[in-house]
Formats: sequence, C-alpha cells, structure tokens
Amino acid sequence: MLSKLRTLCLKGIDGREVSAEVYIASGLPAYTVVGLPDAAVKEAKDRVVAAVRNSGFDFPAKRITVNLAPAEIKKAGTHFDLPIALGVIAAAGGLGKEPPARLGETFFIGELALDGALRPVAGVLPMLLALKGVGRTAVVPAGNSAEAAVSGVECLAASSLKDVAAWVAGTGELGPCQGAPAAAAQVQARDLSEVKGQAFAKRALEIAAAGFHNIILVGPPGAGKSMLAKRFGALLPPMTFDETLETTKLYSVTGLCAAGRLVSERPFREPHHTISDAALIGGGSSPRPGEVSLAHNGVLFLDEFPEFSRPAIEALREPLEACKVTVSRVKESVAYPARFLLVAAMNPCPCGYLGHPTRECSCTPIQVHKYRAKVSGPILDRIDLQVQLSAVKYADWEALPRGESTATVAARVLRAKELQRRRFGGAKANAFMAGAELRRHCALPDGASAVLETAMNRLGFSARSLDKILKISRTIADLEGAPAISREHLVEAVQYRMLDKAALAAV
Repeated sequence: MLSKLRTLCLKGIDGREVSAEVYIASGLPAYTVVGLPDAAVKEAKDRVVAAVRNSGFDFPAKRITVNLAPAEIKKAGTHFDLPIALGVIAAAGGLGKEPPARLGETFFIGELALDGALRPVAGVLPMLLALKGVGRTAVVPAGNSAEAAVSGVECLAASSLKDVAAWVAGTGELGPCQGAPAAAAQVQARDLSEVKGQAFAKRALEIAAAGFHNIILVGPPGAGKSMLAKRFGALLPPMTFDETLETTKLYSVTGLCAAGRLVSERPFREPHHTISDAALIGGGSSPRPGEVSLAHNGVLFLDEFPEFSRPAIEALREPLEACKVTVSRVKESVAYPARFLLVAAMNPCPCGYLGHPTRECSCTPIQVHKYRAKVSGPILDRIDLQVQLSAVKYADWEALPRGESTATVAARVLRAKELQRRRFGGAKANAFMAGAELRRHCALPDGASAVLETAMNRLGFSARSLDKILKISRTIADLEGAPAISREHLVEAVQYRMLDKAALAAV
C-alpha cells in the first residue's frame, strides 16, 4: 500500500516543500530511504520502528521504501521522523482503509524518541515561513510551539506520535501553538561613559553606529579597545521586524533560538582568535552558517585581529563587500546572509607598546612589519573607520566618568538613522551606498576636490578608500542634521582612514 505526506526541509535558511512517500510491498523485511538523505535521515529507521511499536501500532515485517521528493535536494536533519512514521502507519492500514484527508493536507515536522514522544528540532521557523500565505496547517513538536507561533502559519503542537495519529484519524485533538511570554527588558549594564578618555575613538564609534561602518581600533594594551567594543552594540538602533525575522531564521537553523522567541536584539558575536575559517565564514560537509552570518544585522567583534589565521582574515573579504556568504560543495550550494558590522581590535606591534609615551617597545622593525602584514591591504581597505587609540593619561583615569552616556549617543544615532530611512526608503545605511546613490547623496562641496586629491596622491588612498570617505562624510553630516556634505565633514572623515597601508608606510 502507498501513502503520501507533506513535510519540509531546509535549503540554506529557506524552507522547501518535501513529499514523503511510503510504499509497503511483499517480500523479505527491508527498509530503504531514497531521495538524497543524509546519515540522520537514514538512521531514522530504528527510531521509527521503536516509536511506532511503542505507540500501539504494528510495524509491518515487509519491504518498506521511503521516497523523499524532490530527489535533487539533500535531505538533512531528524525532523523527517514524524512524517515517515505516519506514512508507515497509514500504508500499513493503521489509520483506516483509506488515508484520512488530513494526512495529505497537513505538513508534519518532528523527531521521535523511542517511546513515541516528539522532540523539538532546529530550523522550524524558516521551514514554516515557506508556508506563509499558502493556507496550510503544520504539526510541530510541542517543544517548538513558541517558535512556530511567530511564523504566522496555522500550527498545531503535538507531544507524541500517538497524539498526531489520533488527530489525523479524527479521534483526537491537538492544541494550537502558543507564543512564548515576552522577555524581560534587559538592563544596560555597560555604559559608554565608563570608558575613561578616548574621545576620538568614541566619536568614531558613534559614526560607525550611525552609518553601519566597519571599524578597527588600534592601541596599546589597556587603552580601552575591548571596553569600547563591548559597549558599541547598545549604540545601534533597534532592529526592524524584517531584520528580526531574518536574524531569527539563522539562529533557528543553528538551534540557537532561545525558548522560541524572536531575536529582537542585534547580535554581538565575539569568536576567539583560534577559530577556523570554516567556523568563522560558514561551511562544513553539511553547510552551516558561520559567525559572520550569526552576526547578521549585528556586530562581529574580532579582538586581537592579527592573531586570527590568515585564511580566516582573508575570507572576510567577500562577506564585507557582498554582505553574504556562498558555500559551494559538490552536491549543493547555499547562500547565507552576512550583513554585519565588523569591529576589530589590535595592538600596534607584537609587544603592544609601539609609540607608547612611557613604555619602550621591544619589537624590531621586522617584527612590527610582519605583525601588521597579517592584516592585508585589501582587508584594511574594506574597513571604513581606522582609529588609533593612545594610552590613557592619569588625569583621565583619575577623573570621574564625565563623557556622554550610551543613551545620549544612541539618541543621536537614531536621529541619523531616521534621516537615512527617509533617504533610502528602508533600513539601508550609508555604508551600503554605491554608484548612482553615492553621486546623488554625496555631492562634493566647493573646495573639496583638493582634500580628496591630497588623500589619494600623498597618502596613497585607493578609489575604494575615497568612496568610503564620502560615505563617512555623509554620516557625519547626518549626525549634525546637515542636508549636504561640507568641507569640514570631509576633513574629519579623512582622519579615520589613517591606517591604510600607504599611510602606515609614510608614518
């Protein structure tokens, strides 16, 4: 007998419909799964057999063939357990002589325990979003109830295979998925005013937050690089609903969705410098999002930047430029969004004290050159703001915090973002302007050409660097509420590009 059910799978972070067909024929007992299944799907056999029998149904000792279509899409994960088990029960006549209508109209997702209980699975939200507007019902494990509720799709929560079978047969009921209670508001424990001195760096962070510009902080140990970076996330404006949904999809795929709640706060990821390039960018034999994608719409903080492996640093080039990561394998190719704001921190030399007013640097010129060469010109060229921090003076350390608070700076950032929203008609930021947009919104004022000409000829700035100077100038003007870029804005913007390789050679 043949039974057909509907389920879903993931292609990157997007859901795809899958048809699960189960055919039971006479012959020696066998169980075969076709349709490009991975190891987790093939191993479902033992879970399905135990779950079906422990739920009060007979598992036929016949030849069973399971087909997951379309066959060209790789099927990965344990969420196929429920549709396969239901298909076996239906094909064996456990739900009646004719399969109930609900069996073919509903989408089933869930992993089975040996006793027939349903366990939560990863990726429920992106899979269900593929059904939005289709008007179909989905059955998911009770553990995924809160996550499924935010999808906007009609979903039912089930605790066991037996309950699902009873609902399909019309002899039982399943309740609707319930959303998670609202998370308590988090108190901002880290404030920008706690960082002593470093007014120039704080100004750069404000500009970075307002225009979504990448930034690198260079300074001696104890100058406040990490303190500034860890207070930076609070300067960013709240995420839009579309950004929230896109970020939550990524976290759902990786199983990091907390209690089914939407990821409403901008991510802040800070991987250790020993991370592999695959873990940073994404990939693996079964592709998964990396740290750059988990930082999507948020901050990726790379402390001790030159200590990361050269392949990992160089792999950042494409994500910084294209805002996405494409992972290609022989059997499939998937793309993950990676529109993150990079905050990098490094010392000026291996010992950290090059240029320190009181500590003597113990590094040779060759050591300094090798250390700085770990951050290549193409990578540095893609970082908008390059800020050099000096050692904190005793007077600044002794004084009580007198700088602006995070709330004050964040309010200015929010006003600048509102100007950009009206300018671009969406959540786009100044950092992502290109081509015609750059010429339209960053027209040069009188006398500005001489500034840019000096920057290119004397400091060796590239054409990309000049574009970034214009974008930074536009953000500075937005923070002041100015309708057009002025010469003063350009001059200030040039100061944040002083770590380009050509500029370093001139120092």
